[in-house]
Amino acid sequence: MTNESARRAATDAGVDWDAQAAAFDDEPDHGLRPPGVRAAWADRLRGWLPGHPADVLDLGCGTGSLSLLAAEQGHRVTGVDSSPAMAALARAKLAGRDAVVLQGDAAAPPVGERRYDVVLVRHVLWALPDPERVLRHWRTLLRPGGRFVLVEGVWGTLDPVGIPADRLVALLEPVARHTRVERLSGDPELWGGAVDDERYAVLAGV
Repeated sequence: MTNESARRAATDAGVDWDAQAAAFDDEPDHGLRPPGVRAAWADRLRGWLPGHPADVLDLGCGTGSLSLLAAEQGHRVTGVDSSPAMAALARAKLAGRDAVVLQGDAAAPPVGERRYDVVLVRHVLWALPDPERVLRHWRTLLRPGGRFVLVEGVWGTLDPVGIPADRLVALLEPVARHTRVERLSGDPELWGGAVDDERYAVLAGV
């Protein structure tokens, strides 16, 4: 199991993310510090998010790296993370932007219904105990014509963790009008190097 898949397994086991927060951005695809990694994620988000200013809900936002990219592209962003330390770092990163960061459960975020144009989630859904129920709830947070942007994957070979793309597409069928899978494993710039596991985004309109 790679370091990344081990970290994800620890997530599933209930790791203390407050303790991990200070070093979280050291991973290239977390902090987006390398210019090439940051540019690659910014380019992907530009294609995934609406071309006009929109209300984006970033669930399990961590330290707010994707929230910051979305805000820089002109969107109004609400980030939610269960870790007080992560949320505090995200607030600092997003200071001065059209953004707010809330502490709360990604599965049941402390926000109102039908308020968002996009629900953005990266590497969170797979670790939740009932993803089908969670997706139904998240659907209620979207306005008509809104969309899911779900970045997920399957990590590790001996004891893989994650959610395959075909399963996520099937889970979305009751709540989405159409879905599209965008494979991400073959773009090393996103991850700070080559990867050999399954990484993808599912874009789903509601």
